[in-house]
Amino acid sequence: MTLRVGIVGAGNMAATHAAGWNEAGDRVTHILATGSTRAGSLAADLGAELSDSYEELLAAVDVVDICSPTDTHLGYVEVAAASGVSVVCEKPLGRTAKEAQEAVAICEAAGVLLLVAHVVRFFPEYSVARDRVVAGELGDVATVRLDRSTYFPVGDGSWFGDHERSGGVVLDLMIHDVDYARWVAGDVERVYARRAEPTGSGGHVLATLRHRGGALSHVQGSWAFPEGSFRTSLEIAGSEGLLTLHASEPFSALVPESDDVSAVPQPPTTLAESPYVTQMKHFSAVLHGLADPIVSATDAAAAVEVCEAILQSIDTCQAVTLGGAS
Repeated sequence: MTLRVGIVGAGNMAATHAAGWNEAGDRVTHILATGSTRAGSLAADLGAELSDSYEELLAAVDVVDICSPTDTHLGYVEVAAASGVSVVCEKPLGRTAKEAQEAVAICEAAGVLLLVAHVVRFFPEYSVARDRVVAGELGDVATVRLDRSTYFPVGDGSWFGDHERSGGVVLDLMIHDVDYARWVAGDVERVYARRAEPTGSGGHVLATLRHRGGALSHVQGSWAFPEGSFRTSLEIAGSEGLLTLHASEPFSALVPESDDVSAVPQPPTTLAESPYVTQMKHFSAVLHGLADPIVSATDAAAAVEVCEAILQSIDTCQAVTLGGAS
């Protein structure tokens, strides 16, 4: 059965998700994007209808895909769950750990699926690295180093620059690698972080995570790099080996030349299939009952909790122990 998908939002991620749904064989039928100047053109491109209200959209779809600003996620999740509609939500799941946990509980109580788009798990180099850890090829994981450095996103209305709405570089960008660090090395019990704010940037953060199993993760996230650039790196050191990956070339070296720079930076890829498409194909399989989620809603809430601890550590200049850890 082809799923009828409704998308909330009309920015870069909404368009990216929509393309993924189409590749998955499903159809975006409705879009809700109040106040967006891009909603009409996106709807026209997709052959979708513009909904006048969220309730109207929910009544017409099988799943809603929330690609709106972070501080609105919980409200949209809550109404969808009450309507019995399954939810896909762009990361982060909530602006705070409390909101993320509420979203999980609400969907569990309503019996609807909640899938969260942590796309890094769908980049094959990252998933293969994790597979090698799980297979024991590196022995006991001791240290994980992750870097995700790019330029400050513009986006619709530049809401990314409003820390109360977006959570800044930690909650919007660094959370990708926080989630990955948990996926590789397990639950986090303690964090310490520092922040630098180069002039005109959205910030540069270094965080150290201590995992319950004893591993340490060193995570760097930055919005302080030149426009058009995006670099990532991955290193996992274990008792039996070392695995490294570096992708530091600018977009222009990895994708076809273009005069346009994406308003919201996305990591470059030369893969035949975009990881965003792979992600949507997976979500479609889960919604059809053919697969179990690679990213659980609980995982997504835990990533927000770690990021909140990082923000607290930055504010207090102290290490922060997460709830339940000694």
